[in-house]
Parts: sequence; C-alpha cells; structure tokens
Amino acid sequence: MYLKHFGLTQKPFSLIPDPAFIHFSKKHQIAYHMLEYGLFEQTGITLITGEVGSGKTTLLQHLLNQVDQQALSIGLINNTHKNLGSLIDWIALAFNIPHENQDKVSLYNAIQGFIIEQYAQQKRSVIIIDEAQNMDAESLEELRLLTNINANKDHLLQIVLIGQPELIQTLEQPALAQIAQRIAIEYHLKALSLKESCDYIEHRLKVAGAQEAIIPKEVMAIICYHTGGIPRLINTLCDSALVYAYAKDETCVSTDTILEVVKDRKISGINRFAQHGQAAEEIRQWVFDKVGVEL
Repeated sequence: MYLKHFGLTQKPFSLIPDPAFIHFSKKHQIAYHMLEYGLFEQTGITLITGEVGSGKTTLLQHLLNQVDQQALSIGLINNTHKNLGSLIDWIALAFNIPHENQDKVSLYNAIQGFIIEQYAQQKRSVIIIDEAQNMDAESLEELRLLTNINANKDHLLQIVLIGQPELIQTLEQPALAQIAQRIAIEYHLKALSLKESCDYIEHRLKVAGAQEAIIPKEVMAIICYHTGGIPRLINTLCDSALVYAYAKDETCVSTDTILEVVKDRKISGINRFAQHGQAAEEIRQWVFDKVGVEL
C-alpha cells in the first residue's frame, strides 16, 4: 500500500522470514557460527536460546539453506508440546521412520538402527528441535538416551536445541544434570543494541529499495527503546509506522507519528521492554538530546 509513496520496491518489514533481508549483527554472527559448528562438528548437544522474535529461527532456516543435505540426515522438529505426541514419535516422523502403533522401545531401536545405517553411508544424523522450551523433563530424558548412540570415538548423532530462555531454567533442574552436562555449545542471543537496531532498520530499508532516509535516526531510537531491540518487534513497529506516515502523507516517519503508533499499540509486546535500567536510560537520554521528547 505504501511502497510507491516511499519509493520502495518491496515491503521492508514483513514478519515472514526472507533470506534476502537477513542481517547479521555481531550477536547473530556468533549465534550462526555456533549453530554451524554444532551441525558439522562432533560436539554432542548445541543449545541456542533467545527471546521470542530475536531471530533464532531465521538463522536456522538460513543455515539449512546453505548446508549440503547429502552429507547430513537432518530431522527438524518444530513442535514439542506433549499434548501432540511424545518426542520419540516426533523424531521418528522427522526421519521418515514408521512410528504408528509402536511402543517407545521399538521406536528407540528403529531410530538407533536408522542412525547407524546413515553412519555406514558416511552421513551423520542431526536432530534439530526448535521451540525446545516446550519440552518437559520426560522428553529431555528421552533425548538424552539417544545421545548414547556412538561408534568408537565418533558421535553418530548431533542434537541442536533452539528455544526461549525458559529452556535454560528447565535444564538447570538437578534431575536433568546428565543431559545438561552433555551440552557442549551454549549461546544466548541477546537483543540488539541501539546502534545494531539502527543498522538493522537501515539494512532492511536499503534492500527494499529506499533512496531516502524514510525513518530518521531519532525515530529509530524511539523504536529501539519500545521494542527492546527485538527484531520481530522492530519489524512490527516499523511497518505500522510506515502505514501511519503514509496515511498522514509524510515523506518520512516523524517523531509525533512513531509516538502515536506506540501509544495506539495495546498488544504485540511493543511496550513490554520499555523498562528502567541503564540501557533504557541511555536511549531515553539520546532521544531527548536529539528531539526533546521525553519517553
């Protein structure tokens, strides 16, 4: 709707992951390389955590688009809620192993046989579990049993867990010490800083064909403040800001417009991160110095 008005060739802040718009902050670069290392090296379990919308799944999808599928057998699991079936069933399904009407012992043996067969073909098996914070202690114990499948000094199975911070709390339970000790790589993807948020917004606008400064620096600071530097929330707020600016016939998003957007947002978590603290105070002061607006 607003593309022609702002001279854009495509929508810059879609919530649908698009490889063309991927932007690597230093934090995302580290997380990406951790994922890559966990996929290709014999490391046991890799754990990547981050807030909702921080970009974990986007990084994973980008990595899977780059890997040689001929060298790995990848089982991707996006749903681990217990009400939708046991983890062992989901693992069998991810590897296309028949699982209906089979007990857990039979399924475990079938999965073990599959992994050994892949190893004989010089292919390593990888289980990637996204949204892993939904796993309970029983599911994690099932996963631990699969880590016992080894051949001499080789790890036949790589496990990658991706989830929200609650996953760390679950793994800190004393009863899960055995699986926690097998986590070789761990990284928490933090929110973007003010500079990183500005770089992120500018990158997406540039990819979308922007020739002018559609979102000024001071507006970016307000966006960063109210989203806490979470990429998905930045996209949501920026997209709404462009709609409002278009409706008001602005050539760029004004401070009044972005504050109006923030005020009108009652859900989506836009104001959830606007809390007191050193980082928030720095942004608050920066915005005030630039535009004289108290947040």
